[in-house]
Amino acid sequence: MHRGIKLIVSFALILFAAAISAETSYRSVPSDLTEESKSCIECHETEMPAMVKEWRYSRHYGANVGCFECHQADPTDKDAFEHNGYSIAIIVSPKDCSKCHQTEFDQFQNSHHADAGKILGSLDNVLGEVVEGPMAAINGCKQCHGSVIEVGENGSLTAETWPNTGMGRINPDGSKGACSACHSRHSFDAALARQPENCGKCHLGPDHPQKEIYEESKHGIAYYANIDRMNLQSSSWIVGIDYSAAPTCATCHMSATSDLPITHDVGDRISWTLRPPVSQKIDAAAKANGKDVKSWENRRDDMKNVCSNCHTSNYIDNFYTQYDGAVNLYNDKFGIPATNIYKKVRSSGLITNDINFDDEIEWIYFYLWHHEGRRARMGAAMFAPDYTQWHGFYEVAERFYMEFIPTIKEILNHHKAAGTKLDAVAEVEDLIAKTFEMEEHKWFTGNEPADVKAARKKAQDDFKKRYQK
Repeated sequence: MHRGIKLIVSFALILFAAAISAETSYRSVPSDLTEESKSCIECHETEMPAMVKEWRYSRHYGANVGCFECHQADPTDKDAFEHNGYSIAIIVSPKDCSKCHQTEFDQFQNSHHADAGKILGSLDNVLGEVVEGPMAAINGCKQCHGSVIEVGENGSLTAETWPNTGMGRINPDGSKGACSACHSRHSFDAALARQPENCGKCHLGPDHPQKEIYEESKHGIAYYANIDRMNLQSSSWIVGIDYSAAPTCATCHMSATSDLPITHDVGDRISWTLRPPVSQKIDAAAKANGKDVKSWENRRDDMKNVCSNCHTSNYIDNFYTQYDGAVNLYNDKFGIPATNIYKKVRSSGLITNDINFDDEIEWIYFYLWHHEGRRARMGAAMFAPDYTQWHGFYEVAERFYMEFIPTIKEILNHHKAAGTKLDAVAEVEDLIAKTFEMEEHKWFTGNEPADVKAARKKAQDDFKKRYQK
C-alpha cells in the first residue's frame, strides 16, 4: 500500500480514538464496583494512570468488572502473591476469563492457536534456541508462540518467560494461551481484534506473510480505503449487516455472519494446512491419530458462507478450484518429491541425521517449503497474485531446480568418489530419476513430447498476434 494512504488511514484512526478517549477519560468509578477494585483504582490511578484510563474505556467498566475481579487469586495458586492485603496474580489467564466467557474459552482451548506453543519441539525452535541462541527465541519465537510461564520466589514471574502474550503460552494454572494477545490490556477492545494489524503482530514476514498478502489483495485494498465504513465498534459486527466495505482476517476466520456464530477457534473454517512441507486437508492428520474433528468439507462450507455475503456461488466455487489446483501443484511437483528425496538422504546417513542445520541441504530444503512453499500456497489462498507467483512459485522452482537438486547430486557424487553408502546413493538417484520422469519436470530434462512443445509454441504465437493488433 502507498505510504500516503497509510498515513491518511492512521490519521483518521487517531482522530477517532481521540474522540472516544475524550468521552471516557472522566468516567467516575462505578458505585456498584467492589471495594477491592475501588482500592486498586485509588492507588493505580496515580501509579499507572494509562492502565486505569484504558479500563475506563472498556466494556468491563460498564459491567462493573474491575481489577480485583480479574486479578484475584487463591493463596494456593502457583503465581499468587500478597499485595496490600489482597491475594492476587499478575497473569489473567484464559481460565480466569472463562468465569464470564466460557464459550470463548472452550473454543480457544481447542484451537490451533492454543497449540502454538508446540513450536518448542519443532525445527523452528532448533533455529531459535540452538542455531541463533536462547535470547533470540525468548525475544522472538516465544513472543508469538508462547513460553511456559515459570514462577519464581514470592509469586514473581521469571524474566526468561515473562512478559509474554504468546498465543500458545502455558500459564501457571495449566490453561493455554493469552486472551490479551488479541484483546490488548486493559481496554480489551473488540475493534482492535477485528483489524488486520492486530493479527500482523505474528502473521507477517518471509515464512508466513499473511499481513502483507492481505494488504496486496483486493480485500486489503478495500479495507484501507473504506476503514471509516467498517463499523469496528459495533457490538454484533455481522458482515453484510453491520458492515460491507471489506472483510478483515477476523471476518473470514472468526466473526459472525447471518448464518454463522462468532468462533474463537480460528481454524474452524480452514480446509487446507499450509504450514508443513506437504499440505493436507486440515482434518487428515487428526483423523489419522484417531481424533473426531470437524471435516474439511464442513469447514469449507462455513468459509463459503462468509464469502457468499459478497460473491456468487460460481465465483466462490471457481476460486476454490484455482486454490486447490495451486496447492496440489506445489504438493505434487515440488513438495512431495523434495520431501521424499530429503528424508532418504537423512535417513540413509548421507548427511548427519542427528543434528539439524549443520548441512547446506538442510537450509535449502527448509527455505523451499518453510518460506517459498508457504508463500505460494498462502498467496493463492488470500488473493495475492504477486506472492503466489514471484515470492512463491517462482522462488520454489528456482530453489528446487537450481539449488536443491544440484546440492543433492553433489552429496551423492561425494559418496561415490569416497566409495561410501553406495546402496543409499543408488536409492536416492532412483528417486531423482522417477521425479524427473513426471510430466511436470520433462521440460527440464529435454524429454518433453513434441506435441506438447508444439502446443506451447502455438499458444505463444497466438498471444503475440493478439497483442500486435
